[in-house]
Amino acid sequence: MTQNVTINLLKIFVQKGYLSQTEALGLIRQAESEAEGARRASQEKKAAEAAEEDEALKVSYVPEAVRQQMREEIRGQVMADLKAGSPDGKNSAVALALPGMDESFGLFGDIRLRYELQSFPEGNDNTGAFPNFNAINTGAPFDTAGLVFSPQRNVDQERTRFRYRVRVGGEWQLSDGFSTGIRVATGENNSPVTTNQSVGLANQGQGGNFSKYALWLDRAFFKYHADFSRGANLDLLGGRFDSPFMATPILFDEDLGFDGLAVKFKGQLGPRVKPFLTAGAFPIFNTDLNFSSNQAAKFESTDKYLLAAQGGADFKLSDEVKLKLGIAYYNFDGVQGELSEPFLPLSASDAGPTDNTRPSFAQSGNTYKPLRQIIPDATNNFGTSNQYQYFGLASEFAPVVVSGKLEYSGFEPVQVAVNGEYIKNTAFNRAEIDSVAVNNRGAVPAGGAPGGIGVFDGDDSAWMVGIKFGQLALMKKGDWTLGAEYRYIGSDAVVDGFIDSDFGSGGSNSKGFAFTGAYALTKNASLGVLWNSNEEIAGPPLKADFLMVDFKIKF
Repeated sequence: MTQNVTINLLKIFVQKGYLSQTEALGLIRQAESEAEGARRASQEKKAAEAAEEDEALKVSYVPEAVRQQMREEIRGQVMADLKAGSPDGKNSAVALALPGMDESFGLFGDIRLRYELQSFPEGNDNTGAFPNFNAINTGAPFDTAGLVFSPQRNVDQERTRFRYRVRVGGEWQLSDGFSTGIRVATGENNSPVTTNQSVGLANQGQGGNFSKYALWLDRAFFKYHADFSRGANLDLLGGRFDSPFMATPILFDEDLGFDGLAVKFKGQLGPRVKPFLTAGAFPIFNTDLNFSSNQAAKFESTDKYLLAAQGGADFKLSDEVKLKLGIAYYNFDGVQGELSEPFLPLSASDAGPTDNTRPSFAQSGNTYKPLRQIIPDATNNFGTSNQYQYFGLASEFAPVVVSGKLEYSGFEPVQVAVNGEYIKNTAFNRAEIDSVAVNNRGAVPAGGAPGGIGVFDGDDSAWMVGIKFGQLALMKKGDWTLGAEYRYIGSDAVVDGFIDSDFGSGGSNSKGFAFTGAYALTKNASLGVLWNSNEEIAGPPLKADFLMVDFKIKF
């Protein structure tokens, strides 16, 4: 009740005879005194609060140890909110920074620093026997009648380098079974099979002299998940995502991202058998709308696709033994090179109608053939000059792949896993390839050979077997794993552009051993070692040894 209201009430009481004027005046003075006291108390409280605030603002130095502790406490609270959610079910720290983002969001990534040594023993053929077809096909066509070597692979000089790999991504769990995610990663170029960035890389447009490194869009996908009765479920994937197939690195590198659509079904047949079926369609190459850009009449489209299906099952043979088997068929439609109709390129800038059938990325190992049927006339000295040529894959690719993995946990905490894979390219045609192949040939027989070249020595099969023991997933400090494997990868069993880039120089037409080891320094940091020794199967002699030492942080 305010002071004015009190006085008006006292006046009414005097008029009604309830109080005398003297009594009323006494009460009014008492009310005024109490009001003045309350006002002074309020002013004193505000002055004290202001003084405290001024005193807080006067603190101009906080010791570094205290500031570091404050940063760690704030970061810890943010990460706790991000991972676990606050009591009301929302990630308050994240929600403040990024409105609309709550516990359905997950952040992940890793940073790896690698030391790499490549060495070559004596005896490799360094006379120009190893053309770098990827360098030829991604640049101007090569004049096969010229006086210079084509771009060549290094087969005789030791190299060392440091390499970074940084990957950061996020995934959102949406409503009604939908989720989506993205990931960015480093990479010294747009290679599909590695996100490594060489430190100080020369002549590649980035790296060297402390210049900045690029980030690439590495994953961008949506996913729909549906659960059915009796343990069955279905996943539908679209965009760019990890391999949906059970496969080893002799078929697909672990860094390879699949563009397209895939569907994965998993069922349940009793308590010990879980069948699965995976299928997908993936565009590999799409013709430029304006190909060829320097001609009015455009060339026919040469789009390329991977169409694939795989079936198999997980078997729980006992509480300690698990087995997974799969069989797959992969149709790489349109990847084989096509010979053009006869035409006459007058310069290196003239395009041929089948130039786009060459691979836009390759490693090494596959067999190649010329793509341009060049008309001999007076402008090229009747075929002895100006032979501007591109090269395409000599074989078609439709491999059937059988994969298996056996795990044993009876030695806990040590686990043992044995895996293997066999690949057969069912579209391989040796006679057809022999008539056009420009590489992967044997030595010329002593009595000579037609055209002065050796017989085609390529292969249509690949296989590997490997074993790992220890903790197969490094989850805590002190976990370790060791592994060994043998690989045989025929020249044309698989498309060399998609397989492991860390075995040998990357690619097919290679065989040899690989040994791995890793140790967890903490649950988030580990040291790893990879060593492999390999040699080429077909063609001139080539052996190489590779050592890689990795330090990795994950979050």
